[in-house]
Amino acid sequence: MDICARMVELRKENGFTQQYVAEYLQIDRSNYSKYELGKLEINIHMVIALSKLYKVSTDYILCQTDY
Repeated sequence: MDICARMVELRKENGFTQQYVAEYLQIDRSNYSKYELGKLEINIHMVIALSKLYKVSTDYILCQTDY
């Protein structure tokens, strides 16, 4: 699994829309969509924010661990 797929998986498991996550990250939904599609490289600040939103480690988001 790659980072993009992990982001989609976490969002769907939590029942969030792209719009909700984008608002949480304070970015445009279109830019968030580009992260999920791999068209934009996610930066470390976004990874940290997502780990807090989903209550998982940054390693999990970065696919360095399966838990």
